[in-house]
Amino acid sequence: MENGMDALHDSGVQMIQYLQMNYKSSQDWFMFVSFAADLRNTFFVFFPIWFHLYEAVGIKLIWVAVIGDWLNLVFKWILFGQRPYWWVHDTAYYGNSSAPVIEQFPVTCETGPGSPSGHAMGSAGIYYVMVTAIITLMLKKKETSLTNWCVRGALWTGFWAVQVCVCLSRIFLAAHFPHQVVAGVISGMVVAEAFHHTQLIYKASLKKYIYTTLFLFSFALGFYLLLKAVGVDLLWTLEKAKRWCAQPEWIHIDTTPFAGLLRNLGIFFGLGLALNSKLYQESCGGKKGSQFTFRLCCIVASLLVLHLFDSFKPPTKVEMLFYALSFCKSAAVPLAAVGIIPYCVSQVLHKQNKKSL
Repeated sequence: MENGMDALHDSGVQMIQYLQMNYKSSQDWFMFVSFAADLRNTFFVFFPIWFHLYEAVGIKLIWVAVIGDWLNLVFKWILFGQRPYWWVHDTAYYGNSSAPVIEQFPVTCETGPGSPSGHAMGSAGIYYVMVTAIITLMLKKKETSLTNWCVRGALWTGFWAVQVCVCLSRIFLAAHFPHQVVAGVISGMVVAEAFHHTQLIYKASLKKYIYTTLFLFSFALGFYLLLKAVGVDLLWTLEKAKRWCAQPEWIHIDTTPFAGLLRNLGIFFGLGLALNSKLYQESCGGKKGSQFTFRLCCIVASLLVLHLFDSFKPPTKVEMLFYALSFCKSAAVPLAAVGIIPYCVSQVLHKQNKKSL
């Protein structure tokens, strides 16, 4: 079994070398794709746009992103996946011969296990939700079957083009082996399809959001502590990352497993608070929520405010403080986009309407 995995990893390293040698000029593009596929862009860009256009799609995006990334963390802890940038130095597969040389980049040195790829899983899940939503909305209009077929074909072609770019990006950057990105894409689509048939998420109470948040955190922490008690350290990858990363400053605390977990749970908890707040009910939940001008203003204001908000980086010197502030910062994102900003926009529009009268 181990020899089989080593051979699989070796073939993956060969593909990394091939991409790095033959597509060196595309380095900036691959780094941009990797940045764009980060779940942070779902929370700060896609969510506010979709929520104010079609509320149900925005809510589904958050559920798919958070539950999908939580499952990704659990899978990673179970599968103990290697990452190329440390495996080539750590393995005994090459014996006395020199290990293959693969280049590292500022975004290569992620500190968690490698399988399945979180970028590929998140990207597949999010884009699957958006593509199926657009198809559903387009089919509501009575177009000819040929038009529907063309729209479906164009959207799914775009979907797969994005997934291929994300997968190649993660392989080029030596952050993942090919089998890990393939597993990520499949897993992401499965999660998104599961929520496509789940209606309970759209009317979930604050209590359900709180209970779900507590369950996800408790399960992950309990799983970690249980395995640690029997001698299995699920943070074994941190040592490897620190040892084999080419530049120490490329290792960031926000790539650690618990940093991602608390960031996502903060978003989830904040969405529950926002959807069940009076600010939301008095703005998005009222008559103004159906007005195009109101929605457009909410989208523009949300994107601007969240962009400024994203520039705040919690201090990393004290680990527990970083985790706590990451949770709070994430919780504030949906609170602002769903509650505070729409309420402020509705008040401004209301005053303008009064003046015009």
